[in-house]
Amino acid sequence: MEVDSVVDSIQLERELLRKSVNALRAGVDRCHDCGRTPLIGERVYRYVGGRIACELCRALRREQPESSEIVHSGEHGHCVRLTSPRAA
Repeated sequence: MEVDSVVDSIQLERELLRKSVNALRAGVDRCHDCGRTPLIGERVYRYVGGRIACELCRALRREQPESSEIVHSGEHGHCVRLTSPRAA
């Protein structure tokens, strides 16, 4: 009976891990050409239709991108910034 409960807990752990990894993948932009997830600090290019190209694949495209942006970490914009006190 103990073996069954250990096996069940291992299967539960694997299923939870699988679900969490899939949830993380769902919110990540990938390069349309190579499928790679751009790294933090890398520039990505957005094209018509919402397609994204990484820095490496941009040279493969003839059309000009609509915009470009730098990839930020998930914490970007959620931090507290220290400011110096104003002079009185």
